[in-house]
Amino acid sequence: MKDLSEFDVKGRRVLVRADLNVPLDGDVITDDGRIRASVPTIRELADKGARVVVCAHLGRPKGEPNPQYSLAPVAKRLGELLDAEVVFAIDVVGESAQSAVKALQDGQVALLENLRFEPGEESKDDALRAAFAEKLAVLAEVYVGDGFGAVHRKHASVYDVPLLLPHAAGRLVVAEVEVLKKLTDDLARPYAVVLGGAKVSDKLGVIGNLLTKVDRLLIGGGMAYTFLAAQGYEVGQSLLQKDQLDQVRGFLNEAAKRGVELVLPVDVLAATEFAEDAEYEVVDATAIPADRQGLDIGPRSRELFASKLADARTVFWNGPMGVFEFEAFSGGTRAVAEALVQSEAFTVVGGGDSAAAVRKLGLPEDGFSHISTGGGASLEYLEGKTLPGLVALEA
Repeated sequence: MKDLSEFDVKGRRVLVRADLNVPLDGDVITDDGRIRASVPTIRELADKGARVVVCAHLGRPKGEPNPQYSLAPVAKRLGELLDAEVVFAIDVVGESAQSAVKALQDGQVALLENLRFEPGEESKDDALRAAFAEKLAVLAEVYVGDGFGAVHRKHASVYDVPLLLPHAAGRLVVAEVEVLKKLTDDLARPYAVVLGGAKVSDKLGVIGNLLTKVDRLLIGGGMAYTFLAAQGYEVGQSLLQKDQLDQVRGFLNEAAKRGVELVLPVDVLAATEFAEDAEYEVVDATAIPADRQGLDIGPRSRELFASKLADARTVFWNGPMGVFEFEAFSGGTRAVAEALVQSEAFTVVGGGDSAAAVRKLGLPEDGFSHISTGGGASLEYLEGKTLPGLVALEA
């Protein structure tokens, strides 16, 4: 991938594909981590005199304008972080966008409205996607890909536009790829991976690939109950993907065959219902009452997981250990995060809910070697998949 420093950007219009897909409560940003991660590249370009045109998506508006998914609050926050005005275009490639870009002076920044308001952005029709990409490309002279959280998507702004313009990778994408290479090349061992979250089906590919690389695989969150059920244990009303039981039994057999230590919870917080104030009790993971559901790993599991991470040299973590949004069921996720902070290993938090949990729980972000901005992209990279956005930047 070409480096940003290879381009003289002064006075040139530079289209930056950023990842500004942040959670909103109305028009209030509840976690600005992805915006902050995008600032270094945008600031560097502005400082070099580029006329910076930022584009990004937010949520899933399904190809048409929807005020609920407007990037207007993001433009305001980006301006605060840059300590400079960010001009906001109320469309993507229409009159507002064209006027905003035309009016930019050297060092100024504009943000286009949500890319996904345009059906061409996510279209699986190559011609429709390419037509939209051409409209975007007309707005700029140089393209910078810095939206790591979207590089696994074959979308117009991620894949097609860089093929139409001179292009480079932004600082965030370069940093993310360097970190992921450390998880796949010349690993420091023991290499431990902690996977959580709701569904096994979301992580089938990455589990299969990791079993050929890791020394330890720790499974928590909702997906742990499918692993427990695959061993014949009662999981009550806990989240269970019955259609994945055979696949999970295959993982268990493969781990045993390869000598991979696969660690499951030994106790859980079994609640009467899925609610923040639900009554719960600590029970053995192998004996969850039929009328209860596991919402977090228990105290013995937390100690077990921490002990399995204590001597690791490399750790990748993706997915919470329980319903961390509920205070009563956040202890397992906190325990894993704190174990990583205390570790001397190279520790990577794999984006998504894991990164959100770190911030929600008030843990020091600099306590981890790296917090990724792209959960899905990270997992697909570790799965060994080709990521369209990286392919385009390497072209």
